[in-house]
Amino acid sequence: MIKGAVLSVVAGVVLAVTGGVNAAATAQKAVFKPGTQQLTYEVYAGGVNAVAATLHVYAPEDSEYNLSFSAGTKGFLRALAPWDGTFETQGWQMKDGVRPELHRSSAIWREEEEVKEYNYNKNGDFVGYTVRDPDSTVERDLPPAELTQGTIDVLTATLDVMQDIAAGQSCDSSSEVFDGKRRFAMKFRLEGEEQLNASRYNVYGGPSQRCVVEVTPVAGEWHKKPRGWMSIQEQGRMKGKLPTVWFAKVSPDKPAVPVKVRVTSEYGTMFMHLVGYTDGATTLAQSD
Repeated sequence: MIKGAVLSVVAGVVLAVTGGVNAAATAQKAVFKPGTQQLTYEVYAGGVNAVAATLHVYAPEDSEYNLSFSAGTKGFLRALAPWDGTFETQGWQMKDGVRPELHRSSAIWREEEEVKEYNYNKNGDFVGYTVRDPDSTVERDLPPAELTQGTIDVLTATLDVMQDIAAGQSCDSSSEVFDGKRRFAMKFRLEGEEQLNASRYNVYGGPSQRCVVEVTPVAGEWHKKPRGWMSIQEQGRMKGKLPTVWFAKVSPDKPAVPVKVRVTSEYGTMFMHLVGYTDGATTLAQSD
């Protein structure tokens, strides 16, 4: 019960935006290219600081891009549910949009890690799927084309929105994603523009776009009764609050980024707040 609830809520963070050590600590040791936007978040569930998360965005114009999102439970919740997840994508920025080359997801539960890798070519074709767990590495047969053809990964879909906002457009968009078993549409919809104020929870103050994000099944192994993320999403819908992301352009020459996320479910309301940002030129940090 605890594991399912925790992982579903953390999945909300990942979708609203993808060695067993704390995720925040891992990000601090990593080395990133100059100009990378490095963001740190704290996730509050029911008023409890339950999860630490990091996001790194490297997407200069007419270049390859790299994205990574890491999250891990912390404090008392970590003692009950020791979970870390890392989601990474590298790909190409083409004239007609962004296209992934490799998407990798890693989930560590009680020191056991499962890694999934999705491979694409420059034409946008899905060309490989590998799963590694503590016992084996298996290169899966290519899934049917109706599940994969024309799909991208969650991080690339989010980058597409972030770049549109940076270019002065709205977050309204729809992309189709394959997650290993299912195909779904990931839709962002602008609810409105909102002026945010910096607070002791969140370092960003300024204009933002408030956008709801919704997942709609398309094909594959979907349960008749919503489970996991879909269950969380539908619980929020019943309360009139679909998962919501506030995007803002923090650096003038870089993609907009998520500065706040809200996910509502029967477990309560979860907020992900931005607590640190730097790209080498612009820095936002919590005051002591």
